[in-house]
Amino acid sequence: MTAPRRVQRTRKAGQPGIPDGARYVGRPTRWGNPFRISHDRRGPVVHCPDGSELFGFADDANARDWAVAEFRVWIREPEQADLLAAARRALAGRDLACWCAVPAEGEPDHCHAAVLLQISNSPAEASS
Repeated sequence: MTAPRRVQRTRKAGQPGIPDGARYVGRPTRWGNPFRISHDRRGPVVHCPDGSELFGFADDANARDWAVAEFRVWIREPEQADLLAAARRALAGRDLACWCAVPAEGEPDHCHAAVLLQISNSPAEASS
């Protein structure tokens, strides 16, 4: 059996949008990252679940890194305990699909689905 991995959802002709057996975890599913990125005259803007907006990021990669880091903290907050437990039950052992590009081998994965993979498949995470 292979370890669960993150895959990219696609709309390319002739390819499955979501590979067989994978679970889509992007918006608008309950697993989607609530830290959303958009763009305006200020550049990349991160919209937080509390309605606030953060800007001043150097580029999209910097905004994405911040949004994923905040998701990692957010999903472990006491208010998200039910969501975290549900993620561990529903996502363990499954490939997870998101629209984010899959990084090259050896590169860090700046996608919230990578956080969900770690949380749902790590024995240490399951006991925390």
